[in-house]
Amino acid sequence: MDLQNNTPPQLPDPGQYQLSKNVHNITRYQTVAADMQHPGNKPRLYVHIDMNAFYAQVEQLCYNLYGMPVAVGGWRKEDGTVKGIVATSSYEARALGIKTAMSALQAYKLCPYIIFKQVDYEKYRAYSKRIKNVLDTFSPDVEAYSMDEFFMDITWKKDDSREELVEFGWNIKEAILEETQLYCSVGISTSKTYSKLTSDIEKPNGLTVITQQDDIEKRIWPMPLDEVWGIGRRRYEKLKSRGVSTIGCAVEQGYPLFQKLFGQYFGKMLWRTAAGKDRAIVSDDSEYVPERVSYGHTFSTWTNDPWQVAAEFAKATKQVCYRLRGYGKKSDKFFGNVRFQGPQKDGFSFTFRAPGLTNLDGYVLQNCLQKVMPMLFYCKKQGKKFRAIMLGTTELNMTTQMELFFQENPRLQRLHQAMDYLNNRFGLDTIDHGISQYDVKGHTHFKERSI
Repeated sequence: MDLQNNTPPQLPDPGQYQLSKNVHNITRYQTVAADMQHPGNKPRLYVHIDMNAFYAQVEQLCYNLYGMPVAVGGWRKEDGTVKGIVATSSYEARALGIKTAMSALQAYKLCPYIIFKQVDYEKYRAYSKRIKNVLDTFSPDVEAYSMDEFFMDITWKKDDSREELVEFGWNIKEAILEETQLYCSVGISTSKTYSKLTSDIEKPNGLTVITQQDDIEKRIWPMPLDEVWGIGRRRYEKLKSRGVSTIGCAVEQGYPLFQKLFGQYFGKMLWRTAAGKDRAIVSDDSEYVPERVSYGHTFSTWTNDPWQVAAEFAKATKQVCYRLRGYGKKSDKFFGNVRFQGPQKDGFSFTFRAPGLTNLDGYVLQNCLQKVMPMLFYCKKQGKKFRAIMLGTTELNMTTQMELFFQENPRLQRLHQAMDYLNNRFGLDTIDHGISQYDVKGHTHFKERSI
């Protein structure tokens, strides 16, 4: 510290935040939101590239497991007991009925000789970057929607013949195969949504081009509405109760019903998506900031020790606050939940507030534990066993927003800046909360999080 002006020493820039680490992308509505649309209704043309059973395909390649049933997400204990949850599976395993989110034990019962591999995000991310580099040679507008899905805007080819578009699609597939030895399915259509639906028509290793209106009506409109972004089970049930079950039915019905069921803005946006009228921007996603940040973890086995669950919440707090700082955001409203062990998968949820807008671990963890610990001890007395936790924000605010009654401690700010610098440079587990050492020990279906 400078003794003459009493100013704290300048810390190094925290460096590049690893905001995609331990994060699995899910559908983001802003993909088709109004502010993510091209102005006007000019016809456009999109490509969707889907790396078929990506995690499993990478494992088959790396371990020469071609032709064998592979499930990514499970493992066997030393005594042979099968543990974990299937994150994805190879097509050989899918043919035997093994599906995503199925327990590893169920998968084993269906196929006793199935090969389990733990999720290795770092390996998959490396392959994903190689695929993105290949796609960048085909178009200036490429979006890595997730590690295994990519979009391209090829409006400059909208006047090409179907044969020319088919040739273009095969060139993409062959270039990816040559670079990575991985197969993909490609869909080309007139909207971002329809290109994604089109790539699903021929799997695995397919290529489908649907650009003409009569072809759209014949091949896309008969699809069930729950195939469309944003229309999950509950929304689908609401629409079916009104006699609207397919994309074609939705197009003919018009958007007023969607507005009545789902709101003036969101309803119309959802209908335009189903009708293939979105003209979404293909973005490299470098400026993407989520509407909220969350982290969840399922333990490899159950625990009845509230302090072990507290340690898991410390790890969750570290993940959430690290990402908040990386995005330049803060929050004062948080939620959490705890799931019990058992077939019912029941548990409890809770909300809490930090003393003010913050992205510093201490403020969040202290208030989280004050709220959840009495509930954990009560549940333990009831004989409950704990199996999973989740922690997240309910809304985000910019770090520049000032507050009247709360200010973060400058020393804590500098401490977290130093922690981020070391973790970004040497690995995210370089500095951790002391309580984290009491977490639930064991493997997970993520290789990098296993002991």
